[in-house]
Amino acid sequence: MTMDPAHDTISGEQADQRDVQTNNFGELSNDSQPHREPRRVNNDPRAKQQQKGNQVRRDRRDVHGWVVLDKPIGMTSTQAVAVLKRLFNAKRAGHAGTLDPLASGGLPIALGEATKTVPFVMDGRKRYQFTVSWGEERDTDDIEGRVTATSDQRPTREAILALLPRFTGVIEQIPPRYSAIKVQGERAYDLARDGEVVELAPRPVEIHHLTLVDQPDNDRAVFEAECGKGTYVRALARDMGRILGTYGHICALRRTLVGPFGENDMIPLDQLEALCDRAASGEGSLADALMPVETALDDIPALAVTRADAARLHRGQAVLLRGRDAPTCSGTVYVTVAGRLLALAEVGNGEIIPKRVFNLTGLTASAGRNERN
Repeated sequence: MTMDPAHDTISGEQADQRDVQTNNFGELSNDSQPHREPRRVNNDPRAKQQQKGNQVRRDRRDVHGWVVLDKPIGMTSTQAVAVLKRLFNAKRAGHAGTLDPLASGGLPIALGEATKTVPFVMDGRKRYQFTVSWGEERDTDDIEGRVTATSDQRPTREAILALLPRFTGVIEQIPPRYSAIKVQGERAYDLARDGEVVELAPRPVEIHHLTLVDQPDNDRAVFEAECGKGTYVRALARDMGRILGTYGHICALRRTLVGPFGENDMIPLDQLEALCDRAASGEGSLADALMPVETALDDIPALAVTRADAARLHRGQAVLLRGRDAPTCSGTVYVTVAGRLLALAEVGNGEIIPKRVFNLTGLTASAGRNERN
């Protein structure tokens, strides 16, 4: 499996320019709202007639935070983003790592300002539990593909265990032909579907752990793998099958960890829809389903600043680090003011330089979600 950039987001530079115009850190009370001009009423009868003939679209709203969907089998990652965007009526949404339709499990979906933190989740570790079916290799390296080779040989438990160290650590891996990797500007899976022979170059990936979990019968084996960015589990099954003297493909796959998000953070789609229904009737809040934007920044140091320094950072100005209490850290930090996320910044040469500014006006995670499960 591998990951694609977040969908339906604005660029970081555009977001920061907008934030500089709309944010106001002079007051940080929970009920503070930026000044808004009165909405102009359109009295054009033609517009009213057009609204009458068509379903009136609700205005999208600002929603900021993470929802870790327990994606069901059969749904694409793009479809999942669209569903959550509709449920929350959110302006912006994107996911942090593609999960194939045949796979289930954790699909972190960023809403609003959380989309600025997507790269930090995508660069984190992933954990998968997957089942390999021996005896057949398929052109997609999973159960949905066409059979390209078969074998009557079946690996023993001892042979599988002896093989695992060869697939642990930094290894060279050839991605599947049906992957999102671009070849001369075209996606590899598009070329493969058109019948073209796709030759992809091997590339280094890191597999931190690979274990044999179960061997229910001679035809199947269940594994768990924890790996870094860019690793294809389908290719792992293919390559193990070849070395073991048989062939193999993925017949079941579940993702259980993506960066800081584990199984305890996942919400099944039916539960999320039920929560949305309760919120619509006034019996709950969608904020209960959100995790804070800064959850994606677990591995990054936090740096608290004063209101005066926050105002400078928000305007895109660097802040000098002064006094004996000045932080000694360097590199990327996330900056807070009065307990609220303000910006992503770089610390170095005695100053804080803002790189991404957050505008968290709108619906955010409820207070209870600030503590991890």
